[in-house]
Amino acid sequence: MGAQSLFSFGGQTWRALPEGALVWQERSALILADLHFEKASAYACRGSMLPPYDSVATLDALEGLMARIRPREVWCLGDSFHDMGACDRMDEGTRRRITGLTASCRWIWITGNHDPRPTPDMGGETLHETRVADIILRHEARPNEAGAEISGHFHPKWRLNLRGRLVSRRCFVLSARKLIMPAFGAYAGGLDVAAPAIRALVGQGSEALVPISDRLLRFSVPA
Repeated sequence: MGAQSLFSFGGQTWRALPEGALVWQERSALILADLHFEKASAYACRGSMLPPYDSVATLDALEGLMARIRPREVWCLGDSFHDMGACDRMDEGTRRRITGLTASCRWIWITGNHDPRPTPDMGGETLHETRVADIILRHEARPNEAGAEISGHFHPKWRLNLRGRLVSRRCFVLSARKLIMPAFGAYAGGLDVAAPAIRALVGQGSEALVPISDRLLRFSVPA
């Protein structure tokens, strides 16, 4: 994946990955959002049974990215854990895989609405939000934020009808001052990029960025 997957935002250079992650080129950093570890076990506690493999599938994808990208930093933009009991429900093998990743480089957990407090015993640092190189990293975008801001929370997806078949792909939403990331988690689901909650934040002239294996597809978000 080369220069065709690069784009500029906030005076920095970014590479969008089909897995739903960003590479911050200048910092050799990997940016992720909404991993939602242990979502299936949270649903099971409420009587809704999902296949209990979401954390394993998410970790498989994440470990593959880490081996390929070899970042110096990893920033997880909130809702990394589906709730504050997620770590208690994890098996020991899953815990070891996560702590192995957090020990491999500088690792920062940004808190989200699902995980509003620091998660103990998982390694890394925990912040509620931060500003790095004049770019704000937080979980949920703020409507009146004047600076360049990267966030998650909405799990955007680009949907289109191809010859009567609905196709859905995770996507990034880009405007002049906002970059909203898709969810990385295996069971995270998604919100249509044209949904009012997203359009109200990004405004007119925004784009949906859909990375595929060899290039970055760009679509105008319907007004």
